[in-house]
Amino acid sequence: MDHALPTSSAATVPPGPAAALDKAALQEALTSLFAPWVQDLHLQVERFGPSEVTLRLPHDERLSRTGGMLCGQAMMAAADTAMVLALICHFGSFRPCTTVQLSSSFLKPLSGQDALVQARVIRAGKSTAFGEIELLGADDGKSVLRASTVYALL
Repeated sequence: MDHALPTSSAATVPPGPAAALDKAALQEALTSLFAPWVQDLHLQVERFGPSEVTLRLPHDERLSRTGGMLCGQAMMAAADTAMVLALICHFGSFRPCTTVQLSSSFLKPLSGQDALVQARVIRAGKSTAFGEIELLGADDGKSVLRASTVYALL
């Protein structure tokens, strides 16, 4: 997914150290920085830290396959979105970026429960950032997806 957005979009997330961020600012970023179809995932910020964020992906039959299993496309979109917010937490404000690589392993199906999407920045330099993402069942805590990412910082 391409997150190369105009720098004017950064105005919705306050500049400065990550400590200046709050949950409301990160939730607003989900509305102002992402395409309408990503907003349709109804992601919610659960918690965040200096270089990480956890989002809740609510269970929705529209995102499910046969048997009520959460589809892989929704998991990948949520994972990619969470990492952009983790980068906001890392830098203290939005930096335009684009996904270079997103490698995922689907470990088991998820059905009948919300998902928690935990994204963490591993390393960020001047032009590249690396991260890891885990998607877990919100009720049972079982891991359903692991991903590694690389972003170009624009």
